[in-house]
Parts: sequence; C-alpha cells; structure tokens
Amino acid sequence: MPTAEVNGIKLYYEDYGSGYPVVFLHGFAGTTQAWKPQVPAFSKHYRFIIYDARGHGQSQSPPSHDQYSADIVADDLHQLLRVLNIPEAVLGGLSTGGYQCLRFHLRHPEMVSALILMGTGPGYRNLSHMAKWNQLPIAQAKLLETKGIVAFAEEPNTQTMMSYTPAELMLKQNPIGLANMARKVVAQHDSQVIKHLGEIKVPTLVVVGEYDTLFLAAADYMLKTIPKARRVTIPQAGHAVNLDNTEIFNQAILSFLDELHLK
Repeated sequence: MPTAEVNGIKLYYEDYGSGYPVVFLHGFAGTTQAWKPQVPAFSKHYRFIIYDARGHGQSQSPPSHDQYSADIVADDLHQLLRVLNIPEAVLGGLSTGGYQCLRFHLRHPEMVSALILMGTGPGYRNLSHMAKWNQLPIAQAKLLETKGIVAFAEEPNTQTMMSYTPAELMLKQNPIGLANMARKVVAQHDSQVIKHLGEIKVPTLVVVGEYDTLFLAAADYMLKTIPKARRVTIPQAGHAVNLDNTEIFNQAILSFLDELHLK
C-alpha cells in the first residue's frame, strides 16, 4: 500500500490516472474510501489523488496533542505534494477537508490553481460563535479518549460522519488519532482562514448538499466573500454530498474542471 514519509509520519495515499493533478481531502473521521465513487470518473481525465489525513484510516496517528494542528495537517499535504513531484494542483475537500484546503491555500497559494469546497465552513471571526462550534469536537475528543471508538460510532452526533464512513471502517479507526484531530483541527483556534477569504484569487467552486443545513449559510458567505467563487447546490444530498447524489456531483465537478482548461 502506498505511503509517503511526510512531516514525521507515514501518510497513506492513492494515486489514479494521469494528467493535471486533482487532490481531494476527506472530512473528519473519513478515509480515502469516501472518494471511491469519484475515482473512475475523475481518473479518466485527471491525475486524481486521495489520502488519509493524519490520525485517520491507514495513515499514522501520533499519540501527542502537540503533533496535531491545522497548520501541521496543511504541512502534511505540502510535503506529500513535494514527494509526488506536484508543484501545483486543484484542491478539493469535504467539511474539515475543505477547511484544510483553505488553510493550505493561505500558506501556499502558489501551489493551488483552483479550490473545490464541499460542505465546508471557513471558521469564525466571532469568538462566542467559535466557542459554540468547538463544544462538539471537544466533547467528541473526550468521548474517544475515555470510552473509545465503539462509543464514538454509537453517538448520535457521529451519524453525519457515518454517512461517508461505514460502521465497519469507522470501528477500525484509531480513537486517539481522531480525538487529537477533533481537539486540535476540527475545533477552531484562530480566525486566519475567514479573515483572508477575500484574498483568494483562484477559481473556487462552493458545493453544498440541498439538505446540508449546517453548511448552507457558510456556502452563502463564501460565495459572497471569495472573489471568483461560484456555488452549486446538489439536489437530494446532505453532508456526504459526493455520495448522496454521485452522478450529479461528479458532473458538477467535471464541468468546473473542464472550464479551467488545465494543462
């Protein structure tokens, strides 16, 4: 199984097709498995790369809190692209993966030719709103640390993630890796991303499921704030927008990519 030594860990990745590189990042508690319905369609036209984030799936899960942060995760991607000899790519991500695409662009804008943000929030300026958001990932981290992965999988708030990670795969996840990601990456610790949305110069596709109520307002905000943003709402889809209506989702992404005339 392909792994890359990056940033002190082994990162599991899958590399399909050839052509211009398109890299997709999964959501919290997801894995590369979430993108399998996209592989045949996208790899016909592009080099399609997916990977398990630090603390997830088949990538390593460092035990210390200090080995996790939004910037560390962004550096993982930076080093992976260097290993794969990719100087520039289209980045796409679901949920936390979309936020990490924005975080990466903030640090390495020269390496991003376009962004695809799916069911994504850009963080918060308002500290009270940030604190309210953080209550859930902090509670999830505590649950994972004290009661383990089975209790996490059975928790009602986990069902959104179970829509893109089947139960049998979720139960194989490392609870400490997920807890550290929840506490240090899913939970928000600054407003850097949202403060710099207006500086994004690359074409950006904001994708949201019709029923993904938690992220509809965020999609509207990014559409208004990112200069070259456009929005696509996928009908009959929730947070797992790429899985709930795969055919329409794939068509929307391929249409966007085709308009970029990537070479």
